Amino acid sequence: MPIGSESETTNGLHWYAVWSRSRHEKMVASALSNAGITNFLPLVTETHRWSDRRKSVDVPLFPGYVFVQIPNSAEAQLQVRKMSGVVQFVGNRQGAVPIQDKEINDVRAVLEQKVSCSPYPFLQAGQRVRICGGAFDGIEGVLIGRDSASKLVISIELIQRSLAVSVYNLDVEPVGGCIGRPPDRTQWRPYARDFRRTHSAVDCSPN
Repeated sequence: MPIGSESETTNGLHWYAVWSRSRHEKMVASALSNAGITNFLPLVTETHRWSDRRKSVDVPLFPGYVFVQIPNSAEAQLQVRKMSGVVQFVGNRQGAVPIQDKEINDVRAVLEQKVSCSPYPFLQAGQRVRICGGAFDGIEGVLIGRDSASKLVISIELIQRSLAVSVYNLDVEPVGGCIGRPPDRTQWRPYARDFRRTHSAVDCSPN
């Protein structure tokens, strides 16, 4: 992704994903913080049960991944690679690939609200919608389910990992088109102002 794309912040920094050794995500995040490197480790709380007790434990939402915000330079990437527990940057043959700020910001926004959410299989196709109003205003994802089971699946495309959060009783509106479908074969139906109340699912199939 070239410099100047949506993955670049106003201060010239980019978000990247790094692989960590198994169960070393927290250690990597701590080492990055101690080195003054901005990072993001999405955590969710799980209740672990033993025969005599229960304990709430914060575990990585996307096991094996930690996100870092650094300049697009070999020096900055080398500093991260030298951290204990870091395996490699996520990317392609040309090197590390930056992640769009909005994808990171949307995941952060959901987790900061302390609402119930969980990992969800990465979706290749579906209906993209945007939440309108409230604490989640502007967050985009793929709508699944119906009525009280309606959920928004928010994804980090580069690592193909997603989380799902309930959007029941929230207003959403369609954005763009159906992902994974040829746009010239997709026709969107008209929408009322309250998309949730009028359409529990959007018809994404070709006519």
